[in-house]
Order: sequence, then C-alpha cells, then structure tokens
Amino acid sequence: MVIYLEKRVIYEQPLNERVRSFLRLEHLFNIADHHLPQDSQWDSRIAISYLLEILDLITRSDLKSDLIKELEKHTITLDVLKNNPNVDHQRLNDILSNINDYLNTLRDSEFQPGQSLKNDELITSIKQRVSIPGGTCNFDLPAFHHWLHKPAQSRHDDLNNWKQDFLVIQESLTIALLMLRNSTTPVIENAESGFYQQPIESKLPCQLIRVFLPDDCNYFPEISGGKHRFTIRFMEQSSTSSRPVQTDDAVEFELHCCIL
Repeated sequence: MVIYLEKRVIYEQPLNERVRSFLRLEHLFNIADHHLPQDSQWDSRIAISYLLEILDLITRSDLKSDLIKELEKHTITLDVLKNNPNVDHQRLNDILSNINDYLNTLRDSEFQPGQSLKNDELITSIKQRVSIPGGTCNFDLPAFHHWLHKPAQSRHDDLNNWKQDFLVIQESLTIALLMLRNSTTPVIENAESGFYQQPIESKLPCQLIRVFLPDDCNYFPEISGGKHRFTIRFMEQSSTSSRPVQTDDAVEFELHCCIL
C-alpha cells in the first residue's frame, strides 16, 4: 500500500497474511469513503462496487477472527503500560475501553457485518452482474438505473445504511493498524546501488515494513520479505512504457520496521 503525505511518500509491505488483509481492507474503505458522500451517479456506482468488495473480502477471509486476535494482543500490550508513571492514564484507559467495546461486539455471534447488503434485493441484483464487463448498464438493471436517478440525499441515506454494518470492523481496523504503525523506531538507512537487506529478529518478528521517500524522488522501492529477512530494491522507470530497473545510485531513506 502507498500512503501520500506532504512532501513524502510512504511505501508499505506486509510480512504476513493477516496484515496483508488488513491493508487491503483499509484500502477499500478509503476509496468507498471518498466516493460515498459525493452527489454524482458515478460516485454512487463506485461506492456500491467498493462496498461489495469489502463484503466479499470480509466474507471470504477469517477477518473478524483476525481482528479479535490483533486487538487482544494490543490490549495485553497496553495493560503493561498501566504501571508506567509517564503514561497519560486517562488516555490509556479511554483507548482500552474503546478496544474492549469493539472486542465485545466482534465476539458476539449475532454480529454479522454486511447483513444489510446481503439482504437487500437491489444490491443482490447488482452483485450478480457487477463482475460482467458493462454488466450494470441501464437495460440490464433498470431498478439500479431508477435508484441512481433519485436525489443525492436519498442515495446517501441508502449508502450510509448499507455501510453501517461495517463501522465496527472499520473502526477496529483503524485502531489495530494505528498501533501497528506506531510500534517502531524510525531509522535513516542507505541502500548502496539501490539495494538494502536486513535480517529479522526471531524474538521481535516484524509485521510491516514502511519506507519513507521524498515525493520528488526518482526511485520507488520493491520490498520483499520472509521469516528471516527482508530486501528492498530501489527501482527507476524512465516512462510507463519501459520496464523498471534497479538504480545504481545510493539511496537514503527512512525505514520503519513495525513489530507490535
């Protein structure tokens, strides 16, 4: 995943399947949230397509269980901080309270995110055709065409209702990824001839690699990793029609190894 910040670009590489799923889901939520409040028919179309992708990812993966495990792990870590006199205990207790509320909801057997989408007749008809190229044309789905011509506020109300089921998942995900991204000590590293490699400590397994580069940098990183080490190759691409190649230059970058 790539996150754009002022004057810097952050490249992220997950090192396990759980974090990979989390980042994909965050990516889908970000796109859906961008289009959902917009007024045009095209934004409403895109918002629905990404809500369906979110539903598909949650349904096909064991994501709810993974979120529970991740939040439980963070709760244990935060509990230890209660004995630290330098910690803002009110803030810590508020965070722990929020996490426990999310855990209680996620553990509830009756909590099934996406039910409002699954039980909606219009959404069901769209889902059956959305994977077909051009399959949601007005002559294929006249009910969808009719819905798209409703006032923007009416469409917003429906979209917000369909997304409501996902809010606990999204908010839990936000906390889990925030804590993961903050569990690091940034270091400045140098990649000679565009190549960098680092072993991963077995006692502190890294879950997420983050590379920070200036936004005007001519290079981008290709990050790969396994159980014992990770590798970063800095690539150059003179144009979109040419194949990227590893640079011969030394590249200075900021590295975050997130271990929580």
